[in-house]
Amino acid sequence: MSQVLVASNRGPVAFTVSDDGDLTMRRGGGGLVSGLAAVTGGPGDPGAGRPVGPPAASATAPASASPEVLWVCAALGDGDRRAARQAPDGRLDLAGYDLGGAAVRMLDIPADTFHRAYNGIANSTLWFVHHLLYDTPSAPHFDARFRREWQSYEAYNAAFADALARDAAPGAKAAIQDYHLSLAPAMLRERRPDLKIVHFSHTPWAPPEYYRMLPDDLGVRLLEGILGADHAGFLAERWAEAFLDCCERLLPGAKVDRHARTVTRAGHVTRVGVHGLGVDGPALRRRAAGEDVDERAAALREQVGDRRLIVRVDRTELSKNIVRGLAAYREMLANHPEWRGRVVHLAFAYPSRTDLREYREYTDAVRRMADQITQEFGTPAWDPLILQVNDDYPRSLAAFRLADVLLVNPIRDGMNLVAKEGPVVSEQGCALVLSTEAGAASELAEHAQMVNPYDVSQTAEALHRALLLPRDERAERCARLAESAMALPPQRWFADQLAALD
Repeated sequence: MSQVLVASNRGPVAFTVSDDGDLTMRRGGGGLVSGLAAVTGGPGDPGAGRPVGPPAASATAPASASPEVLWVCAALGDGDRRAARQAPDGRLDLAGYDLGGAAVRMLDIPADTFHRAYNGIANSTLWFVHHLLYDTPSAPHFDARFRREWQSYEAYNAAFADALARDAAPGAKAAIQDYHLSLAPAMLRERRPDLKIVHFSHTPWAPPEYYRMLPDDLGVRLLEGILGADHAGFLAERWAEAFLDCCERLLPGAKVDRHARTVTRAGHVTRVGVHGLGVDGPALRRRAAGEDVDERAAALREQVGDRRLIVRVDRTELSKNIVRGLAAYREMLANHPEWRGRVVHLAFAYPSRTDLREYREYTDAVRRMADQITQEFGTPAWDPLILQVNDDYPRSLAAFRLADVLLVNPIRDGMNLVAKEGPVVSEQGCALVLSTEAGAASELAEHAQMVNPYDVSQTAEALHRALLLPRDERAERCARLAESAMALPPQRWFADQLAALD
């Protein structure tokens, strides 16, 4: 078997520095890590961190060793940087850390370079473009400062390309992940033309009309970067088609073959494919049956009582549409007073990207809407809304188990695994209220209540109808949703990408 290298911004583990100066390690968060960890090996769920000591003194294996699978990631914070510096050339697996068998190189990219690349370009620009999030009368604003941030994005991608080129055995396969590393495929091909390269986009892809908001030269650079890969993968058909549209309309010299799903430029051919991502059902159900999840489920049931339960689990990410979801719940209570006192909305809104002003303001808006609902409808005997902002994976699983209704209403989402995880671990069967703009909609629409994410009134009525579903019908729909969710487990998703390189 050829060596496989995986490259992503976030790695399978993350480190923090405790008050006493010790390092604490936990599994990295995010859907990408969840999907990749299942196929590359790695530590368990992102639960409570555990203290870790310094690298083992006996860790003397050469950092140039070529493991069968190597995960290359970036150090995201001070704890990660400290762990990377203590490990032999950043190789955490050679430093005595218990990584569950995973081989990991963590790159200690200068903090300022990382910040400008990650926050200035990846999250403040590329994420906004692909999720159609700009308030266009005032943003974007591409000036000299932006160009300096772009230089950091180039340096960040080059650091990954250098590491992959150095670590790869002859003829190895490199699986480069997501919008953070859009330039890396072409950079890696320049360094190691013998490698087979796949780039996978976990986000949507913007249509040409929106994508062309990017500066002309940089929009071309991003397309050229991904076309350095032999295969470009996307989560849904509509995102792949949007990428082909951009190549056809905005990239000089590109030849797009819609039948063969290829893009040819400068003599290099890139195939474009769709690889849906589901969940590892048996593993997820085993984790959801854990003792810590049982404890949290018991606490939630005591808090909610015998009331119906509407659940959402999201980061406070602009694209997740939490404020409109809360507004829909408020409108449902206003229009259907029979639910007052009989239903509770449990909203997990975990903090995200707090370095960015827009995200801090959005988190404040979520809190204000939650407070408004509580003040308008709450009584001494009934709290209509429970807002949780502290990340707790076992508690999320407990909520999935107990939910009567799961609300997933993003403005735009590459896939959204929450829509798949909830039905898989549901105990009594949950109804799914799902946005048409989630990538998962193409797989789950038949058995979900579909909504326009901008239509608050429609979403309110969908929540009402979901609560009214007879138990048997809800359970049957949930079983069908779970079946679809497990049809494309991470192992198959990743194997299909590697197979496409052959």
